[in-house]
Amino acid sequence: MSVSWGCDVLSYCAKCGAKLDEGALFCSSCGTAVAKVTTEEYSVSSDNLIERVKELLHEGNITRIIVKNEKGTVLLEIPATVGVIGVVLAPWLAALGAIAALATNCKIVVEKRE
Repeated sequence: MSVSWGCDVLSYCAKCGAKLDEGALFCSSCGTAVAKVTTEEYSVSSDNLIERVKELLHEGNITRIIVKNEKGTVLLEIPATVGVIGVVLAPWLAALGAIAALATNCKIVVEKRE
């Protein structure tokens, strides 16, 4: 598994969920200051995809998980909020299972709030 790090600006408001304009310092909907996020990228085999995503969700402080194929094409985006558990998570895990069956290696990009 390999990991790379980066720093970006959150693309959605942490308070109201509105999409943020690129370079915005405040949300145009509610006025909340834009939080910075760090990104981590993991390379995993399809066999370990579901387990690794579950581990990441349990770590907390994650705002979004993006699953990409070997070519970098986005296959799935999972908005991760504090309350994502159980039944809410089940459809995402089913989609991950389908992706794991089709891809051999995947990249997981994790966005975390600073």
